[in-house]
Amino acid sequence: MITFASVSLIYPNSTKTVLENLSLTIDEGEFVLVIGPTGSGKSSLLRLINGLVPHHTGGILAGDISVDGISTQTVKPGGLAHLIGIVGQNPVNGFVTDTVEEELAFGMESLNIAPDVMRKRVEEILDLMSLAPLRERSLATLSGGEQQRVAIGSALVMHPKVLVLDEPTSALDPIAAEEVLSILHRLVHDLGLTVIVAEHRLERVIQFADRIVHIDGSGNARVGTPAQIMSDSDIAPPIVHLARALGLEDVGLTVRDMRRMSEQIRGGSYSHSIEKLVTPNKTVIEISDLSLSFSSKSVLKDIDIEICAGEVIALMGRNGAGKSSLLKTIVGLHEATSGTVSVLGNNPLTISGSKRRETIGFIPQEPSDLLYGQSVIMECQQADVDNEIAEGTTFELLNELVPGISPHTHPRDLSEGQRLALALSVALSAKPKVLILDEPTRGLDYQAKSHLVSTLLRYARILGRTVILATHDVELVAELATRVIFLADGDCVADGKTLDVLLSSPAFAPQVAKVMSPQPWLTVKDVINALQVNQ
Repeated sequence: MITFASVSLIYPNSTKTVLENLSLTIDEGEFVLVIGPTGSGKSSLLRLINGLVPHHTGGILAGDISVDGISTQTVKPGGLAHLIGIVGQNPVNGFVTDTVEEELAFGMESLNIAPDVMRKRVEEILDLMSLAPLRERSLATLSGGEQQRVAIGSALVMHPKVLVLDEPTSALDPIAAEEVLSILHRLVHDLGLTVIVAEHRLERVIQFADRIVHIDGSGNARVGTPAQIMSDSDIAPPIVHLARALGLEDVGLTVRDMRRMSEQIRGGSYSHSIEKLVTPNKTVIEISDLSLSFSSKSVLKDIDIEICAGEVIALMGRNGAGKSSLLKTIVGLHEATSGTVSVLGNNPLTISGSKRRETIGFIPQEPSDLLYGQSVIMECQQADVDNEIAEGTTFELLNELVPGISPHTHPRDLSEGQRLALALSVALSAKPKVLILDEPTRGLDYQAKSHLVSTLLRYARILGRTVILATHDVELVAELATRVIFLADGDCVADGKTLDVLLSSPAFAPQVAKVMSPQPWLTVKDVINALQVNQ
């Protein structure tokens, strides 16, 4: 179905190749997973399949890519629209209409498909992607995860032979992610759809993959089965690292396999002391009877929360539960319909100027909204000036999170993960007393995520700052958070220690917790510590 013949790619002004002499054949009905570090070229590989690279992005391409016998060099991307559906990292960039139903129909209208066929396909996709309740909603009012489901639906409704997805689960809650991946898996096996997915959260998708393409960031790519690649890959889901840490002979790729292999270990008796304790400190944020409505639709309902200095709070819940709305109300971007929000004794709506930078740092779901410099180094230098800190401090922070970014690159040319790291570095350099992050791991590989965890823990514990993040990344929450607040339909339904909240929810439990149940362990580090203590 797809053939790469000695393909090499390099971008103008770049000092290294993205791909070097890659030869690969992807068969019809195959599920291929593309992995690699942040900024290694995964998105470029996906865009080569439909010709967006180099037709729209530029670059020097050697070799040939063909899809169903058609060379991407002989046709523009539009000429492959009937064959290939593509969903980018940021769904909003691909939307062209106003409502969900219109967006699903737009592609078919462009190909002049009969109205009765269009209507039938739209209804099928609304049901398949659980979008029926949203059919008349404005796309601008949807949560990030809901937008992602619409984007995937807009590609599937065209009945493509090949579906290309760039981080399709990054903004989805665990349940929605599992549903979407199960749908794709079913389409692969029932209809022979060819699916190519680039994804950082391997714990969600690796069990569905037939093969893996591992790009190392220096132009080289390895191709093999999941078991072959995971046997020695530094990029691996938590259960693979658990299998290595426990010295197991085989690499477990599913929770079921790992439970079978670790039965003797998890069946033992252990003393436990793994809770992340935070000594109650002075109150930083007080939320009292907070309610928020948009156009008579209730988004938040009677929220009462008190947050102290030094806490790392994870805000969790299904897509559309109200997490982003609560964060934006704390920041002062939304005015509460009723109730009050106080940040260090101030109404966030009235904080401005340098006092705002010192009080609240905020990274939205789309970090590009914060970036306006013409290059990475200009962005960092401006942050140094604004925050009155030593020159080079912000760029140094960026290099800690994601090493190797060229200082002369335009922020819009960075990958999603690199843009997030840049925006985070700018916010962190001001050392705000409260740091608020909305989906902070979109586009980040495991190594970058580990650096993020270390940075935020140091920020909270040593500097005594408060960190609040809305996330669907349960592995991040297990490593980082001291407390979890769970929202459902605008209500606060759980508020407690990370261990208690995550273990009480099978859907939101991390991989290690599922494998080692009934032992109360959330991470590989927890397991190793417990085994060492009880030797």
